[in-house]
Amino acid sequence: MSATKEQAFRYIDDHRDEMLVLWRDLVNQESGSACKEGIDKLQGKIKAILEADGADVHIHQFEKAGNMLVAQIGNASKPAVIFGGHVDTVFKQGTVNERPFAIRDGKAYGPGVLDMKGGIVAILYTVKALRAAGFSERPLKIMLAGDEEVGHPFSGAAEIFIREAADCAAAFNCETGFVDDAIVVGRKGVAHFIMETRGVAAHVGNDPENGRSAILELAHKVIEIEKLTDWAVGTSFNVGVMEGGTVVNATPDFAKIAIDVRYVAEAAIPVFTKQLAAIAAKTVVAGTTTNLTGGATFKPMETTEGVNRLFKLVEETCSENGFGRPRKKQSGGGADSAYTVMAGVPTVCAMGVKGGRNHSPEEFALVDSLFERAKLLAACVLNLDRL
Repeated sequence: MSATKEQAFRYIDDHRDEMLVLWRDLVNQESGSACKEGIDKLQGKIKAILEADGADVHIHQFEKAGNMLVAQIGNASKPAVIFGGHVDTVFKQGTVNERPFAIRDGKAYGPGVLDMKGGIVAILYTVKALRAAGFSERPLKIMLAGDEEVGHPFSGAAEIFIREAADCAAAFNCETGFVDDAIVVGRKGVAHFIMETRGVAAHVGNDPENGRSAILELAHKVIEIEKLTDWAVGTSFNVGVMEGGTVVNATPDFAKIAIDVRYVAEAAIPVFTKQLAAIAAKTVVAGTTTNLTGGATFKPMETTEGVNRLFKLVEETCSENGFGRPRKKQSGGGADSAYTVMAGVPTVCAMGVKGGRNHSPEEFALVDSLFERAKLLAACVLNLDRL
């Protein structure tokens, strides 16, 4: 083991309790995607931690979305290495009071404990450990979005990721890690659409023949949309939300559905957009009209040659240090790792703490994986010249 790596690993071991306290504090700060105040407070806390370690930190402020943090430590001539992720969670305001951070039987629980506040702690202590070990060969860049879980609809976070990643050596996105040591090398893109139908209201007892049901029209459309799923191509459609009507004894004059589309490559975007537009334009119930809005929220993370090279480096580093046997994983969930790949940077994802059931009340993370992943990240940075 090199002296630098040994010192970095020792730093992590010596600061385990401190890491757990920070993990608790991050989880116990409300930061659901709709809670801008909590997200911005969390970014301010992270900013103070990084500035104390000598980082230059910039907070990109957004009016209708949680702020984004971009920080860099060091100005060496070698290309920078990126640690990426997000601070927002999917949980509603008040969830922290219901389920605060807790550790039971080697597992940590709480809203966002896995996705991805554990990953944030791993990033911060990887940086601290490398600095404590005297590492200064290349800059360390940290990018944390404030609205990843909703796909950045009201911020410029995606563009910032692409711009800031330019010319960097590698990117480690510390999203949800997996208990089987899988590392994500590709992710599907995500698109969200809203289809709204207007009909004609009528009393279903006194005037039923003059009603035009928006719900009935959308029911026909839901069936057609679900039929579009093509597993061979890798594009799937899910109508996840349907609402409409006011009372049972009136023909509903309004209804809407929310549609989730997952896809493999950017070339699929115009295809499924045209398919949905055609379904919206076709009328089954005479007298109804339908409007379609929405589009892609996450671009796909493509599995490039650079991605495969970086995975190989992670694989070798795991083997050298006894950190399991990682395997390549293609994920159906979107993430900001897509944008560092779009910038031409070798990227691996799911490098955060390991666990399961994220986005659910049972979300958990393996406590020991926090320390293992911080060491793995540090060791990968020290091995980057192999890339």
